[in-house]
Amino acid sequence: MTVHTAGVVTPTDLGAYAIDGLPQVAYFALGGTIASVPPAPGEPAQPGLSAAQIAGSIDGLDQVAQIDGVDLMKVSSARLTLEHVLQLRDAAAAAVDDGATGVVVSQGTDSLEETAYALDVVWDRAEPVVLTGAMRNPSLLSPDGAANLMAAVRTAASPQARDQGALVVLNDEVHAARYVRKTHTSSVATFQSPAVGRLGWVVEDRVEVALRVPRTPPLTVPADVTIPPVALVTMALGDDGRLLSGLPDLGYEGVVLAAMGGGHVAVEWVEPLRALAARMPVVLASRSGAGEVLSATYGYPGSEVALLRAGLLRAGGLDPLKARIRLQLALAAGVPVTEAFATTGTSSGPVTTPTR
Repeated sequence: MTVHTAGVVTPTDLGAYAIDGLPQVAYFALGGTIASVPPAPGEPAQPGLSAAQIAGSIDGLDQVAQIDGVDLMKVSSARLTLEHVLQLRDAAAAAVDDGATGVVVSQGTDSLEETAYALDVVWDRAEPVVLTGAMRNPSLLSPDGAANLMAAVRTAASPQARDQGALVVLNDEVHAARYVRKTHTSSVATFQSPAVGRLGWVVEDRVEVALRVPRTPPLTVPADVTIPPVALVTMALGDDGRLLSGLPDLGYEGVVLAAMGGGHVAVEWVEPLRALAARMPVVLASRSGAGEVLSATYGYPGSEVALLRAGLLRAGGLDPLKARIRLQLALAAGVPVTEAFATTGTSSGPVTTPTR
């Protein structure tokens, strides 16, 4: 195995990973539970393991692929930013240019659904980027990180994962970044795709992709661009929306509204949202967790019809977190927001069964 740290390439004592005939998989370690251990017995875990240590602890990994491990950064997932995602995209693209069959990224699971979707939006290669992590750190009973990394490497090396953009693999399940969500704070089965279900699974030494999602045109976002701030506002019972009018003065350049149900708010929100949409893009999403924002079902004040007529843009089937990512990246890329949300991929075509 080869490990890169701060631009220096050094051999490790993990054995000969470059085995003829095996696919090459680039592995980028960012920290998170999979890399976390207690600094002393009885203390809370924190990131400390390197890519070499994580990969080197997994028996048989060297029989699946040639692993090129990179300690790109070591941060908690709550500290990751879109600037980090663009840095990761460029590093992954360079690895593919150097011959990698696929790319694996391990990170904390708290923001994994967001970084996975952001990578999916800006990834323009056929080779897959597979994100994984762990819910139980290595010091706990039945830690899941090793199994998740093995499954992720198998997926990244599989021809079935090509042309699927960014994927999320944990608990031996393969999910599309566009649909996956973290649904539980501690369960090893936390990652689910409520709208479409898993795309595939890993069983024994095989990757089986049963469904495929249509890819959307990637957004071209330079690595050195300034990411515009976008607010995420949730409609809640009894909230009168008083914070809406203050968003422009706080420097926000866009807003995602997590509305109730199919895209509904209290009537008091309509005019403030209309005024806001006249100054910046406002995207209408649903806080429900699955399903598309409606467009023509309800016509009462505060309905989706009223909000779309007020100038809000429909998020389709993107949940609020992913809609915010897409809006930020579209603004950073200089792409018209109406165009960016017309091609989210959530309603452009069905999930399909692969042709064997």
